[in-house]
Amino acid sequence: MKKIILALALISFTANTNAQTWTSESTGFSTPSRGLSEINVIDANTVWAFAYDGATTTNNVQEFTRTTNGGSSWTPGTINVGNTALSIGNISAVDANTAWVSVSDPTNGGGGAWKTSDAGVTWTQQNTTGFTSAYSWCDGVHFFDANNGVAFGDPDTATATTFEIYRTTDGGTTWSAVSSPAITNGDYGYSGSLVAVGSSMWFPTASGNIYRTNDKGATWTKLNSPIADFGASLTTTSSGKIFFSDANNGILIGSTISGTGSTATVTGYTLYKTTDGGTTWSAGVAYTQPYTYNLCYIPGSTVLVATGVAVSGTTYTYSSATSADNGTTWTQIDSGTQRGVVAFFDGTTGWAGGFNTDPFTDGVYKFSGSLSNEKFAVSNNFKVYPNPTNNIVTVSSNGIDTYKLSVTDITGNIVLEKSLSGLENTIDIASLSTGAYFFTLNSDSKTETIKIIKN
Repeated sequence: MKKIILALALISFTANTNAQTWTSESTGFSTPSRGLSEINVIDANTVWAFAYDGATTTNNVQEFTRTTNGGSSWTPGTINVGNTALSIGNISAVDANTAWVSVSDPTNGGGGAWKTSDAGVTWTQQNTTGFTSAYSWCDGVHFFDANNGVAFGDPDTATATTFEIYRTTDGGTTWSAVSSPAITNGDYGYSGSLVAVGSSMWFPTASGNIYRTNDKGATWTKLNSPIADFGASLTTTSSGKIFFSDANNGILIGSTISGTGSTATVTGYTLYKTTDGGTTWSAGVAYTQPYTYNLCYIPGSTVLVATGVAVSGTTYTYSSATSADNGTTWTQIDSGTQRGVVAFFDGTTGWAGGFNTDPFTDGVYKFSGSLSNEKFAVSNNFKVYPNPTNNIVTVSSNGIDTYKLSVTDITGNIVLEKSLSGLENTIDIASLSTGAYFFTLNSDSKTETIKIIKN
């Protein structure tokens, strides 16, 4: 069967609850009750999403919708992969015309990556020699840009010791097999489970491991996680999901499950945090918020946006909310409307999934407001100056002897990493292009992000 994760001048990012609203937009699907499994935001104008059947969730759907005008209108289409029984795992787009989807047979495995270059009118399978084994489902595809992408699946034989991973550097014309670190015996991945920011990507597994690349798929590292299984498959009492803001900072929400199959019930959630890309995780704390798996980060920040549902007996209370501190505390945006998956481009531009009633009504919601107010103040721990700067910045700490610096651009790509020691360090950024950059400084107990303008 197909394996899907069980879904039961310091910048201070603060939630601004004034004038925050969701505006309904029509996804254009002709069939009612179409929901959105994933929203892929390219920029403030271009968004792709693919659909599922909200009325009968077991029905297979091969449909997408896209906007190129910031949501003023959406155009639906069919993901024609030549077989209506195949399942779509995820979608990865790079512009208004070009996107890839991962595809697998929910019963027999296999599948692969299909590409469109004409805004979804036609779809063509790539790397036809990959994912041919019944052991290896194609679990996901991601493109970091128009040329560099990866597709990954399970171990391709009963005795395989690595995951089946392929990489392309020419937009999918040619693909090369990439070796992964040795798997835990019997391990496999989950469809649609990947998370990607900038040049980094992660995918979690049934043995509670996380596989990570920081160089667009060229090399991979196996990381341990604090939970036993990300999809309640090998270990039926454990599931979870990861979210990352940049190459270093992210959270994991794990769930404890009682029962199996139709009787499975989540009995509690635990929140974990990382500041080193998932290499280590904080001690877990009980997590009682209704915002569990439909979350996303404002890229490069500590701000999360989420939708959720609180259940009390037969009463369901829907709401959306934002957290300025990686999920520790939450501020409600609104309540009363059911929404699903969320995706944001920045603090003012994002969408949440809904359900349509006809081709002209509902299906997706666009956010209006601001979720990331940038307040520049004297930091108690770190300073980066001058700001703006031309070529040289000084990074200083207030009594912190050793710490790490990670610099990302506005798209989330890591452009500089250093390990620093001492109270003051001089950093040459002459090679960086003009624009805004986020300097994230991590010590054992402190994490701060400072926005610097390079002239």
